[in-house]
Amino acid sequence: MDDLNAKNIRGIERLIYIMERLRDPEGGCPWDIEQTYETIAPYTIEEAYEVADAIDHKDMAALKDELGDLLLQVIYYTQMAAEDKAFTFDEVVEAISEKMVRRHPHVFGSTDVENAAQQTLAWEELKAKERAEKSDETGDSGGVLAGVAKGLPALLRAFKLQKRAARVGFDWPDVDGAHDKLKEELDELAEEISKPEKDEALLIDEFGDVLFSTVNLARKLGIDPEAALRHGNVKFERRFNYIEQGLTKAGQKFEDVSLEEMEELWQEAKKKP
Repeated sequence: MDDLNAKNIRGIERLIYIMERLRDPEGGCPWDIEQTYETIAPYTIEEAYEVADAIDHKDMAALKDELGDLLLQVIYYTQMAAEDKAFTFDEVVEAISEKMVRRHPHVFGSTDVENAAQQTLAWEELKAKERAEKSDETGDSGGVLAGVAKGLPALLRAFKLQKRAARVGFDWPDVDGAHDKLKEELDELAEEISKPEKDEALLIDEFGDVLFSTVNLARKLGIDPEAALRHGNVKFERRFNYIEQGLTKAGQKFEDVSLEEMEELWQEAKKKP
């Protein structure tokens, strides 16, 4: 058995060593050895959401734990990459360090910015320049929407696509334009719903337009749509739990009461803080 304490390894080096041992074909963990980039990717997404959940709950103990889990994902990928002789953890750290220095010339160089808004604009300009240079190297399209990851959750990807388009002027001049567009899309969806014979493909198309327009309205209002939906989910859970607890206290189950009775409890829940 490997005595980690005897090796006197601490910090990130200890975690890197642990992953090396877990992936070691001679005496490592069978499950860890079998994993690939593709099999680990879903865990990475899950861990990122668990970090966000800990932040939403302002639970610092959970946040510390979940950040460790997320860091483990990075170590996992870099260990596999090292095995493939693609790159190492140190190279990942060096690359992100160089990127942060490059994108903050007002801190590490001689460029001046007056406020956060000006810095955001400069940041986006630098990112656009980097994308263009990368497209020249790879031969890929360096268009305005290039680089918005297709694997992002749909809500977040819609938000990012809209932000990119807005930077080149493809945007409503005010909130009213985005609001009117949402109402237009809702009318079109209602028209499809009202048809006696419904076309599923058209319904999906129109419903997608409604969601996309809703995200755009959120962007124009300065609202993070993902955060807003998370808040809505929490609110729904709280109110639904109130209904369930009310029924339990009364010795009833959901199937014992009418929708009208549940609605009455729902309205009570809405008045609770």
